[in-house]
Amino acid sequence: MTSNEKEVKNGIFGLGAANDAYAKYFVGQSYLNTLISDPAVSVGVGNVTFEPGCRNNWHIHHDGFQLLLVTGGEGWYQEAGKPARKLHPGDVVVTHDGVKHWHGATKDSWFSHIAITAGTPEWLEPVSDAQYDALSED
Repeated sequence: MTSNEKEVKNGIFGLGAANDAYAKYFVGQSYLNTLISDPAVSVGVGNVTFEPGCRNNWHIHHDGFQLLLVTGGEGWYQEAGKPARKLHPGDVVVTHDGVKHWHGATKDSWFSHIAITAGTPEWLEPVSDAQYDALSED
């Protein structure tokens, strides 16, 4: 079993279904369990799970933000022009309006986070294998 697989797959918020609706914006397989999708509420909330090596494309949230609450495994978060930050359960990430960023699992670990998102996403280019492979696991 890959690192943290059991912990992440059996997490408190559930794995969810294969994230097919957003697959074109991810490298690798992700899963989404939508927790809140109420038109009367101005944010969406979902549990996003990444298989090892999976990451989303660079993206920007316009007229909003994204908050990530890490619930399992190990992952990465990076804002354009800054070094990547390794994430562990209990970490919190605040992505402000208009900030280009990406997030995903480490090469050898499953990863899950709650995403609280407002605004409109603009999906950009994938994180290249060269960029991803250059991340230090230290």
